[in-house]
Amino acid sequence: MHSSARFLIEFGAIILALGLLGRFAARFHFSPIPLYLLAGLAFGEGGLLPLGTSEEFVAIGAEIGVILLLLMLGLEYTASDLVSNLKTQYSAGLVDAALNALPGAAMALLLGWGPVAAVVLAGVTWISSSGVIAKVLGDLGRLGNRETPVILSILVLEDLSMAVYLPIITALLAGVGLASGSLTLVVALGAAALVLLVAVRYGRHISRFVSSDDPEKLLLVVLGLTLLVAGLAQQLQVSAAVGAFLVGIALSGEAAEGAHNLLSPLRDLFAAVFFVFFGLHTDPASIPPVLLPALALAVVTAGTKIATGYWAARRAGISVKGRWRAGGTLVARGEFSIVIAGLAVTAGIEPALGPLATAYVLILVIVGPLTARYTEPLATRLTGWRRDRSAPVVEAEESSSTTAQEPHEVA
Repeated sequence: MHSSARFLIEFGAIILALGLLGRFAARFHFSPIPLYLLAGLAFGEGGLLPLGTSEEFVAIGAEIGVILLLLMLGLEYTASDLVSNLKTQYSAGLVDAALNALPGAAMALLLGWGPVAAVVLAGVTWISSSGVIAKVLGDLGRLGNRETPVILSILVLEDLSMAVYLPIITALLAGVGLASGSLTLVVALGAAALVLLVAVRYGRHISRFVSSDDPEKLLLVVLGLTLLVAGLAQQLQVSAAVGAFLVGIALSGEAAEGAHNLLSPLRDLFAAVFFVFFGLHTDPASIPPVLLPALALAVVTAGTKIATGYWAARRAGISVKGRWRAGGTLVARGEFSIVIAGLAVTAGIEPALGPLATAYVLILVIVGPLTARYTEPLATRLTGWRRDRSAPVVEAEESSSTTAQEPHEVA
């Protein structure tokens, strides 16, 4: 009874603190994610009030939070939208990989960590956080913006790339033979392709099976199906987040709309728990020794992510403001980067890699929501100032063009 009471007190205090922090962030009109992370640092090992009995439950809640974030993101789009975006944006995925993986690999080699650590750190710097970005897009009311499908396409390409990358990095870290590593990769790719095929071809049948006029039945079926598919995907070395996203893609019509309304409160709750969990596993004492290289890497890769989003949105015909919003939104790193670094830490290839990756992700997961909100107004102000001083005629033409496109965008 004593343990049960302590658990309820700890978890209740966490939820209450998150609610108060969320209200504080809403009052000043910014994303609550950085505050959730700082709360995690305070409740974690080495923090002000370390948790005891509720940490395991928080870990499970965090995993559910990522799954729900990706499910809700998938519900915003149909299978045909997904296939169309992947076909048109695959080149953006290649640019994204080149611009953002190379700085991580170069940093590892400069620190003398060797080629395997270079491949690991390349993955850490390459992958944006789908969970954080999904939350930020919802917080800022940008799910209907014209640049959002471009952002989504890049995130999906990254997440699907994890089905290839994670088996490769696992094989490298374990030092297994070529045959064993190849088999793991084939199984992962086959599983991802199968789930995608079912989502695209049989989405209507799945929606009819799931759909119900009773909110309770709809909630239970959608949530159960999502967790089941996510678990099976993870068992087959595919990201659980990818599985959840594809479930959301498969659902359409009334089923998707009803599921969205029912699951939104659950998503917000468990997503907040996820960000707290991330902070819980960061020892504040491990950050200062690696802060400078992590900060340098964060600055470089924040710039390369903004460049990636700008280029991809420009290629898709999005207005200048939308290009800057796309770039700023992609900056955040999170769950996948931590998973990749965790594999390396478990393998014991480089003791400093874990703290460096943690500090790097912590910086960008705090900065990411800020760049998502402020990159576009800052860029508009700076470029507008330069145009006013040097080329007022061009500015007038661009303003006219932008005005024509703005009604299609949600501010």
